[in-house]
Amino acid sequence: MATQQTAYVNITNNTDGHAWIQLFHQNSSNDQQSAMWLASPGETVGPLSVNFETGYGSYTVTDYWCVILRVQDGSSPGTYINTGGIGDPQWYKECQLQDTDAGQTLTFSVSTTTFDINEERGETSDSMVYMGPGSPITNVFVVMLENHSFDNMFAMSGISGLTAATTANSNSYNSTTYNVANGAPLSMPTDPGHEFPDVVEQLAGQGASYLSGGAYPAISNSGFASNYATTTSEGPTPPASDIGDIMCCYTTSTQLPVAYLLATNFAICDHWFSSLPGPTWPNRFFLHGASSSGLDHSPTPDEIAEWEAMGFTYPNGSIYQAMNKANISYRFYADKDNQFSDDPQNGSSLGAIPQVSALDGVSIWDIHNLATFTDDLQNPYPYPYTFIEPNYGDISTNYEGGSSQHPMDDVYGGEGFISYIYETIRNSPIWNTSLLIITYDEHGGFYDSVAPGPAVAPDDGSSSTYNQYGFNFQQYGVRVPAIVVSPLISAGTIDHTVYDHTSVLATIENLFRMAPLTQRDANANTLNHLLSLSSARTDCPTKLTPPSVSMKKQRQVLSPEALAAKMAEPIPQSGNLPGFLHIMMKTDYELSGRTEADKKAAIERFKQVKTRGQAKDYILQVQSKVASMRTSIK
Repeated sequence: MATQQTAYVNITNNTDGHAWIQLFHQNSSNDQQSAMWLASPGETVGPLSVNFETGYGSYTVTDYWCVILRVQDGSSPGTYINTGGIGDPQWYKECQLQDTDAGQTLTFSVSTTTFDINEERGETSDSMVYMGPGSPITNVFVVMLENHSFDNMFAMSGISGLTAATTANSNSYNSTTYNVANGAPLSMPTDPGHEFPDVVEQLAGQGASYLSGGAYPAISNSGFASNYATTTSEGPTPPASDIGDIMCCYTTSTQLPVAYLLATNFAICDHWFSSLPGPTWPNRFFLHGASSSGLDHSPTPDEIAEWEAMGFTYPNGSIYQAMNKANISYRFYADKDNQFSDDPQNGSSLGAIPQVSALDGVSIWDIHNLATFTDDLQNPYPYPYTFIEPNYGDISTNYEGGSSQHPMDDVYGGEGFISYIYETIRNSPIWNTSLLIITYDEHGGFYDSVAPGPAVAPDDGSSSTYNQYGFNFQQYGVRVPAIVVSPLISAGTIDHTVYDHTSVLATIENLFRMAPLTQRDANANTLNHLLSLSSARTDCPTKLTPPSVSMKKQRQVLSPEALAAKMAEPIPQSGNLPGFLHIMMKTDYELSGRTEADKKAAIERFKQVKTRGQAKDYILQVQSKVASMRTSIK
């Protein structure tokens, strides 16, 4: 019978810099042990207690080792991991503990080139591989949700010191004044307008327009109510009794307790603006490339069919292409299983399409399931940058049943989604050196009281092909919520610095010593100054509590006849659905032989999709192909 044993492992920092050393040991009989220490040059740290078995029955139990070295300074700062060769991913190096190791204190060592495993029976070594540059922040996580203004989520939070609306702020429409009010509805009966002309009216007042190529009209934040009452860019107009909802704000502490706790325990940014006064897709593109390649509106089906290389491209490339060139690793996650929605039965796999996979060089295959996030962070995680997307709900109709907090869904799924991500990072070994940024792509048509200012145009040589309104990109969009989380940030920080989505890029470019992509991120403010503490706080909450589902207001369910009529509608020329269809066309092509004939065939299949119902069937067909391919690979 096997005998349970314990050994104690120290490890020496054989670099000339200060370094975080994270050591892992695992075997099939004792699972995994790990620890992380900050070590000065030449310092030995530890020990890690490791469990193993010896004797009869233990001969098939093999010990595996992994080390992540995060060097902060010295001659070779950077993140390194041993090459291993075993596991998924293959970071682990095999080296079996023996009877002679039982009860002993062993001393391993690590440098930027070599991991030495020194056991009593002898020693072995493994090579180290560079994963990214060194920085006090070793792991940056970014979450982007959907369609809410800053005031809509935080004006009624009661957080002292915020620049925010009060109940004295108002908009007027048709001789009725609509004041800012508390207790926003958890979901909207119709989708507020947020296409480029909608935002012009919302910011500049009823009847305002933008002169192609000219300056943005004077901003008064006076047209939100009139636009909500009259626009049909996202669907039908609301009942007259609901017009005032566009001015309403959540009672944050009770309706959004997760967001409230994070905002009060870390930093809330009250001057974070969307990157342009327009809809979701170009704003999300700015997060990934400091430009939208001239796109100033939601892409149409005809435009999508013409996108080069079956993916969205930037003149200077995306941040991921830049990371590839700099040999910096990154990782994508999406809420594929829709595990946080309070009504997943109203959602579907349709909402599991990650928007980032629209980019050239990013595939559906690159996106990991958020269900594995907790386990992944407890294991070796050497990725300096991680981007995480929610589930978008039923994108063929009304976005219900997701975790994106889209206005036609509710906030519950998003609160659970944010809570899970925070708790996973907070309770992981890398918490002390992590940075989590939570923001929203654009304001979704909701009122905000702060006038956005002028912006620096990307000036990246984008063509005018997708510039429908002649926008010059010299104007920020409406203010959106943003929370910045790290144990190196003082609790209760309120930051009035002007940011937009390219501040994320400017921050990681600063942390990881990368060049800017465009003039926009070159001139964007970074978040680095928020990391003001010299050591990690120990008072950060380990668990958050999403709101009670008992607060939920029951939504009206479409009758079978109304649903059938909805699915028979033509695919809209604006909104998110055409963009998600492009991702499916791109995926369809990637699953084929990738020849010109395959490309033409994929485009032709896409062009046959004319209605919402056909779009749903097409998406499910492509997703079925993906599932079959994954099964065959396994």
